[in-house]
Amino acid sequence: MDSTRRNLLTTGAAVAAAAAAPRAFAQPTGKGETVMAFYQKGNVRIYYEETGSGFPLLLIPGGGLNSTIAWNAKSAPFSPVEEFRNEYRCITADLRTACTGQSSGPIEVDRPWDAFADDQLGVMDHLGIKQFMVLGFCIGGPFIWKLLQRAQGRIVAAVLAQPSGWRKELPELGYENNLKGWGPELVKSRADVTMETVERFLNRMYRGHADFVYTVTRDFVHSCQTPVLILPDDTPPHPYVIAMESAMLAPKSEVSLYPWKDTKDKIPLAVRHVRSFLRVHRSAGTAAS
Repeated sequence: MDSTRRNLLTTGAAVAAAAAAPRAFAQPTGKGETVMAFYQKGNVRIYYEETGSGFPLLLIPGGGLNSTIAWNAKSAPFSPVEEFRNEYRCITADLRTACTGQSSGPIEVDRPWDAFADDQLGVMDHLGIKQFMVLGFCIGGPFIWKLLQRAQGRIVAAVLAQPSGWRKELPELGYENNLKGWGPELVKSRADVTMETVERFLNRMYRGHADFVYTVTRDFVHSCQTPVLILPDDTPPHPYVIAMESAMLAPKSEVSLYPWKDTKDKIPLAVRHVRSFLRVHRSAGTAAS
């Protein structure tokens, strides 16, 4: 890639142009550069980045409904892009609901989780990716279960790190935290959204499938044949009990050590488990494709 083109890719003008450019323009170079672009469908516009080359790995940042690419580097227990860019084609994106992100789209009150899955699968379709693996933090846990429900045959393997879920002692936590924090900030930043819309949206998200992982039923997890690796946590929004119940139900599950991020020396062990898990299933996915 010559210096002129590299400079263009790092400007806002190039980012906007990439949405309309041929897909080949948005391919990672394999030399470590990060490609920034938009996927657009109707009134939905998703900002995403690609880094590295190899088997596709979708990375879902944490941060709840404010999930952005920046979270991966600033707040994650480990940086998934830095850890895996040398082996995988890493793709990550801002949520359409993130107040500080570059994505945008309507607040779909009647199908909140499916709307996010539309965006995630839409980006992969836009890039011409059929099979991929996925690693998600926090809210990425429920997102992954929804993706597996929607496109199980496309996902070779999944890693759920500190997954969000319903906590018996705090059954309204997801709803209330977002109603107080995320909702008012979103209303301030978007003239098309009201608090009434926010309340209806959150009610459907966090009360629709209350008592488990928010997005799917226990029956679905029990029937899911995709290999999953779960890195449990135990904070109010990341209940250990639900993470372990998911692991016990899923027929092809693995569980990392716990606790795995209470001290810095344990995190590399968990990353090593993730890396070996991905490598095993990358080989299976490559052979099948």
